[in-house]
Amino acid sequence: MAGAVIIGAGPGIGQAVARRFAREGLPVGLIARRADGLAALAEGVGGGARVGTETADTTDEAALRAALDQLAAELGPPDAVIYNAAIVRADAPGELSARGHLDAWAVNVVGALTAAAHVAPAMARRGGGSFLVTGGMPEPKRDYVSLSLGKAGVRTLVALLDQEYGPAGVHVATVTVTGPVAPGTDFDPDDIAEHYWRLHTQPRERWQREVSH
Repeated sequence: MAGAVIIGAGPGIGQAVARRFAREGLPVGLIARRADGLAALAEGVGGGARVGTETADTTDEAALRAALDQLAAELGPPDAVIYNAAIVRADAPGELSARGHLDAWAVNVVGALTAAAHVAPAMARRGGGSFLVTGGMPEPKRDYVSLSLGKAGVRTLVALLDQEYGPAGVHVATVTVTGPVAPGTDFDPDDIAEHYWRLHTQPRERWQREVSH
């Protein structure tokens, strides 16, 4: 049974989403930039699910595509791909260099486009699947310039991917997280993970392109 791949897997939203899909008996693939901690993340998924792990920097197109291919070979073509990678940092207007903005954009937006371009065509050929992106910054903030720009880019990217692949049955959507993620708070990652599962299982006639938490 095809399952889910989480790009930008970490101990917060990434692992919580993996656990949520694993509870349904689905295999889960985890992709992170560094190998450090990946084994512990995989062990923490639980649910008796098959878990595969790969390392890839989302700004390295060849590495990201290769990681997705390896997980598909190991676990089967995914029904859901979740892009959760981002550079989250405070920077005021003019504070970050042009190179810094390009590096942030590469992770926050271009990596998601690379992943979608790699997996969504196959989903479209199969007539179904979900490509979900972790969003944020519903309103831009002057002390988070690069992140505000990146999350605005994510919102536009999701609209464009929906235009391209939605008619073929691929549900493209974003989960917009409006506050700092931490267990035991209003932004508990386990609560946020429910949105991803709900979007993945939504009937086509009720598809949402964005949900906020």
